[in-house]
Amino acid sequence: MQDTGLKSKIVIVTGAAAGIGKATADAFAAEGAVVVKWDVSPGEGIEQVDVTNAENVNAAAAAAIARHGRIDVLVNNAGIVRDAQIVKWKDGAVAAVMSDEIFDAVVNVNLKGVFHCARAVIPHMIAAGGGVILNASSVVGLYGNFGQTNYTATKAGVIAMTKSWARELGRYNIRVNAVAPGFIATEILSAMPPKIMDAMIGHTPLGRMGKPEDIAATYVWLASDAASFIHGTVISVDGGLVVGT
Repeated sequence: MQDTGLKSKIVIVTGAAAGIGKATADAFAAEGAVVVKWDVSPGEGIEQVDVTNAENVNAAAAAAIARHGRIDVLVNNAGIVRDAQIVKWKDGAVAAVMSDEIFDAVVNVNLKGVFHCARAVIPHMIAAGGGVILNASSVVGLYGNFGQTNYTATKAGVIAMTKSWARELGRYNIRVNAVAPGFIATEILSAMPPKIMDAMIGHTPLGRMGKPEDIAATYVWLASDAASFIHGTVISVDGGLVVGT
């Protein structure tokens, strides 16, 4: 097995209690990394951190430094979905709209939370001579999606932040990349009607949903020595997703 260079590295994974976050934490641990798991939900080995709360995030980053002495990798995985059409029109009238509350809730976790976590760890990475920041985008951040004005905006914003930080932080040997998953079989999708699930698979040339482990493996590779010249990019992990077919 190829040495990834991740043994004993200190890795923070946000949203680590379930789904892609849990798979990612497990994958890094399997490589010998020391994984610090952040989530708002309780769980085994989970440190309860609310990424929307800057003070909470700063304190958690300081605690990681106090305990481990450094932070080598940050995986900004935490995210939520609150779907609605911006305006739902029915029978010649407005039937519903996307509320400010659900727009702001998604922005606060998926975009501002990523900002909070990166801002908290970057000074420690600079002081240590480098690090890796990996951000969770989505294929819908590239292509848009019906009923997801809030979610798609955040995932597109994550891509823009990734590219900006790559320009700012490369000089400090901090690599920054994003991953754009396609349709992944997680708890979020399990509640969808079978008809919608079948449609998702129909858009995916490989003919299946992705697994959380598919995304986790990509994060591990991007953090590894094998990806040492990969910087400022977005990697789609989507089974060849074709939009609009």
